[in-house]
Amino acid sequence: MAEKTLKKVLIANRGEIALRIVRACSELGIRSVAIYTEPDRYGLCVKRADEAYSLGEDPIAGYLDPRRIVNLALETGCDAIHPGYGFLSENAEFARLCEQKGIIFVGPSSEVIARMGDKTQARDSMRAAGVPITPGSDGNLDNLDDALKVAEEIGYPVMVKATSGGGGRGIRRCDNAAELRKQYPRVISEAEKAFGSAEVFLEKCIVNPRHIEVQILADSHGNTIHLYERDCSIQRRNQKLIEIAPSPQLDQEQRERIGDLAVKAAEAVGYVNAGTVEFLLADGEFYFMEMNTRVQVEHTITEQITGVDIVREQFRIAAGLPLHYAQDDVGFRGFSMQFRINAEDPKNDFLPSFGRITHYYAPGGPGIRVDTAIYTGYEIPPYYDSMCLKLVVWALTWEETIARAQRALDDMRLHGIRTTAPYYKRILQHETFQSGHFDTSFVGEHPELLDYSTKRHPAEVALALAAAAAAHAGW
Repeated sequence: MAEKTLKKVLIANRGEIALRIVRACSELGIRSVAIYTEPDRYGLCVKRADEAYSLGEDPIAGYLDPRRIVNLALETGCDAIHPGYGFLSENAEFARLCEQKGIIFVGPSSEVIARMGDKTQARDSMRAAGVPITPGSDGNLDNLDDALKVAEEIGYPVMVKATSGGGGRGIRRCDNAAELRKQYPRVISEAEKAFGSAEVFLEKCIVNPRHIEVQILADSHGNTIHLYERDCSIQRRNQKLIEIAPSPQLDQEQRERIGDLAVKAAEAVGYVNAGTVEFLLADGEFYFMEMNTRVQVEHTITEQITGVDIVREQFRIAAGLPLHYAQDDVGFRGFSMQFRINAEDPKNDFLPSFGRITHYYAPGGPGIRVDTAIYTGYEIPPYYDSMCLKLVVWALTWEETIARAQRALDDMRLHGIRTTAPYYKRILQHETFQSGHFDTSFVGEHPELLDYSTKRHPAEVALALAAAAAAHAGW
């Protein structure tokens, strides 16, 4: 079959996304190669992949060493590398090294990654393509005086952003000149530490927008389509918590417009493979924010409403095959939500809560999908992102989706650590969320949702203790 053109793929990642890719490889008849550092020795992707190789004791360094990963792919006879998300997934040098060594990088070209990873270049490309962008500086800022001048011209509030930033890091809001003087050097310092670049730019802060993103697929034969939008407005400090597809806030005209803009943006930069174009929506107007040149954490909900296997399509595209679908072939049905169940304590300012899972029971039933790599007895290491599973819910109507999500969160049992699950139950009960009309200010404007009881039923405590003892005995 055409889908089996790739023979062997190294997965340059860990956790649930690595396991997701292992499963896609299995369905396509592609051999999978996992990599791991010592804290991930007992990870599910290590157990489930056809082959697995250690990168050493250091929990982080191995995942961030492009040359070592590419050499391992060559040594093990891989013809492709899938980077997942995070780590090296948007690293242009990693993609370039793959190109130089004859390894297929399952993603866009290194040139496109570099162009879209540089936020000022991305803005310039969108401006040239006729995709609306927020007012801001023309290119990177030279100094604080330059920033103050631009801010005065476009008006406060403004956002200072790291040019190479992403994932909600390297970004600060400034409501006046005094705050800009204070935050400007902080963003530069954070950008240097996180991204190795001190370049920053400035743009107008769109107050309380909706955060809407569009999934696109593009092949090397000139075909580009969108798979409709996701609403990521429920977020905290620029970190997404709950994602929804499609957005309950768009009418058909807006849906068609944002889809067309996303396709135009992808075509303007010669994009190939899966990607996401992110927009802000305010006062009926869309503004380009950034493009993520990789598979997104929340690709799951797009798969649920469209039936398109995005990772499978990534492999087809990487193998040089045309898209399975034309735009007219793609529709959507119902609503889907994804809850990022993080190992964090919402009642303690979302402090990380790493440790051993003493009991885990995944919810099930109609319309429920769980993407995770955890299990009873698994110890969540403190070195990586705090997300321990993605709970995905689908139903035909908005009201049914909310009800099903409540039921799924009630069904789930995850003991041994604190998680964000109780907080999400409170959000689902709020009338503003239920109305489907919310924006990025929702979490900040409703601190009362953190006021919930964490007391457990005595029987639940006894079960957790018994499970902990059993897990400890069998570890």
